[in-house]
Amino acid sequence: MVLVGINPSDRSARVGHYYAGRANSFWPLLYETGVIPEPLSYDEDRRIIEFGIGMTDLVKRPTRGIEEIERQEFAEGRVLLAQKLEDLHPRVIAFNGKTAYEKFTGRACKLGLQKEQLYGASVFVLPSTSSQNAGATLAVKKRYFKKLADLLKNLKD
Repeated sequence: MVLVGINPSDRSARVGHYYAGRANSFWPLLYETGVIPEPLSYDEDRRIIEFGIGMTDLVKRPTRGIEEIERQEFAEGRVLLAQKLEDLHPRVIAFNGKTAYEKFTGRACKLGLQKEQLYGASVFVLPSTSSQNAGATLAVKKRYFKKLADLLKNLKD
C-alpha cells in the first residue's frame, strides 16, 4: 500500500518525519485500527515499510495549511505522484484526506473505497488526520481506518 498525504506540515519538515504534528492522530490510528500490528511514532516512520506500506505526499513543500499551495504545485505533484504509482504498482493507494484525492484525480469523492482503481490498485480515501480537519471526529476517523485495515486483511487472505 502507498499512503498519500497532501503535503508535509512545517513541523514534519523541521523534524524530517511524516505526520509529526503534535495533534495529528495518524500514527495512533494506524495501530489502534489494525492497519499496522504494533504502535509506531512519527520518529519511527521509516519502519512503516516493514508492514508493506510506503508514504508520500502530493506536494512536497511544507506549509502551515493547504491554502498556501499553488495550483502549479498541485499540477507538478500530480505528474510526480503518477510516475511513482506507475513504478511501484501498489495493490492499494490510500489518500489521507479527500483533498489529496480530489487534487490528484480532479474528481470529487466520498470517504472510503472508491469504485475506480488507479494504476491497477484499489483506492481508499481516509478522512484527513490533520488537526486542522474539524469536519471529522476521532470516531469517524477510526471507522474509516478500520475499514482500510479490513481491506488490507482481505487482500492477504
